[in-house]
Amino acid sequence: MSRDEADRALARLRDERERISAALLELEAYQGYQLLEGAALDGETRRVQAEVRAGLASLWALFDVYGRVLGAAEELRARHARPGQTQLKELTWLLAGPSVELPAEEVPLERRTLLSAPSGEKLTLRAAVERMTPLYEEAARAVAALDAVWSALLSRLAEVEAERRAAEELLESLGGAEPDLDRLRADLTAVAAVVRSDPMALARDGRADTGRLDAIRAGLAGVRRGLEEAERLRDGFAGRLRAVAAVLDQLRGTEAEARRVRDEVLAKIVKPALPDLPELSPALADRLAAVARPAPGAGWSDLAERVAGLERAANDALDRAREAAGVIRGLLDRREELRGRLEGYRVKAARLGHAEDTELIQIYEQARELLWTSPCDLRKATVTLSGYQQAINARAKGVER
Repeated sequence: MSRDEADRALARLRDERERISAALLELEAYQGYQLLEGAALDGETRRVQAEVRAGLASLWALFDVYGRVLGAAEELRARHARPGQTQLKELTWLLAGPSVELPAEEVPLERRTLLSAPSGEKLTLRAAVERMTPLYEEAARAVAALDAVWSALLSRLAEVEAERRAAEELLESLGGAEPDLDRLRADLTAVAAVVRSDPMALARDGRADTGRLDAIRAGLAGVRRGLEEAERLRDGFAGRLRAVAAVLDQLRGTEAEARRVRDEVLAKIVKPALPDLPELSPALADRLAAVARPAPGAGWSDLAERVAGLERAANDALDRAREAAGVIRGLLDRREELRGRLEGYRVKAARLGHAEDTELIQIYEQARELLWTSPCDLRKATVTLSGYQQAINARAKGVER
C-alpha cells in the first residue's frame, strides 16, 4: 500500500470498527437481550439463552482481536508521519494480511484439523468482519424473536393479572368463597411461571400462543361479572327482594283469577280443554323467605345466584299463569263471540226479507238454545251457527235450501 492507500484503509476500518461496536452495544442494550440476561430460564428459552451467550462471547472475542490489530495499525501510523517502505509493508500486513489470529478455542470445530496449530486460525480484518457478521445476525434474530414472543406474553399476562386482581378485590369486599376464582388463580400461577421462565415453550411458528392466557382471562372476566352482580345485589338487596315479593303478589292474584275463571268455564262449557294450573306461588314464597334470611357465612356471590334464579322463576311462573288464564278465559270469550255473530246473522236475515223464514227461525232457535244454555256445547254451537250463516248466504244468492 502507498501512504494514501493505507490512510484511506485506516479511515474506512476505523469507521467500520465504530459501527460494529455500536451495533454490539445496541444489541446488548436491547430489551429482549436484557430480559434474556436477567432471567432464570428453563427449557427451550434456556437453550436460546445459551446459544445467544455463546455466539456473543465468540463475537466479542473476535471483535477484541480485530480491534487490537486495528489499534496496532493506528499506533504504527501515528508514530511515523512519513512512513517508509518497512512501515508501509507492516501496515499492509496489518490492514490487509492475515493479521487477526484467533485463540485456538475460538476456531469453529468444523474448521479445525487433527494437526491444527495451537495458535489457532489467522484471518484478515475483512475476513474477521465476515466471520462476525453471521454471529451477529444469528444472535440478533434469536433475541428479536424471543423479544417478540416474550413481550406479547408478558403484555397479555399483565392484562390477565389485572383481571385477577379486580376479581380478588371484589371478592374481598363481598366475603365468602369463589371456587372458580381459586381454580383460575391456580391455572394463572402455572402459566405465569412458564411465561417468565420459558416463554418459547408458548411459541407457535415464531409467534406467541396466548391461548391459555386468553382462556383464563375469559374465565376471570366471567367470575368478575358474577361478583359485580353480587355487589349490585348487596347494594340493592332489599329493593330486589321487594320486587320479587311484588311479582309473587301478582302471581297469587293471577293464579286465583285463573282458578275462578276455570270454575266458571267448567260450569258454563261442555267438556272444555283446559291447561294445567300449577300452584307455584307457595313454593316461590318459601324460596323468597329463605333468601331473605341467608345462612350465617353465606357469601353475596351465592346470594346473587339465588336471587337471580328466584327472579327468573317468579317471572316465568307469572307469565305461565297469565297465559293459562288467558287460554281459559278465551273459552268464555269464544261463547260471547258466537252469541254476537248469531245476533248479527239474524239481523242480516231480517234485512234480506227472511225474518219469517221458518227454516231460518228453526236454525236460529237451535243455535240460541245451545249458546244460552249452561253448560254450553261450543262445538255443536259452532257447527249450528255455521249452518245458519250458510243458509242465509244461500237465500241471499237466490238459492233455495
